[in-house]
Amino acid sequence: MIQGMHAMFYTDKPEETRAFFRDKLDFPATDVGDGWLIFDTPEADIGCHPSDGQHHRVSFYCDDIEETVETLKSRGVEFTGDIEDEGWGLATAFKLPDGSEVQLYEPKYEKS
Repeated sequence: MIQGMHAMFYTDKPEETRAFFRDKLDFPATDVGDGWLIFDTPEADIGCHPSDGQHHRVSFYCDDIEETVETLKSRGVEFTGDIEDEGWGLATAFKLPDGSEVQLYEPKYEKS
């Protein structure tokens, strides 16, 4: 049976992005050869949304967004906006080394 989910980030800066996940987000990793890191991440969930021209997207969630934002900022992570109340949770976004954005949110819903 399914035991987990593997997400992939496609980037023009793979080495920098791997270092970002390892050093700034503090995800443990396994080097599967030639510096190719596979990251162990915390639990995951999947949402299915209607498409309005968007494609698959990865977000990270946390239990205290203000504390998490401050911790990540102290590690040099650049955020692209303020924390906003989206109804379903509190959300913001940060930049990856290639300039793309990843959402970070604190859910208001209960996880099962």
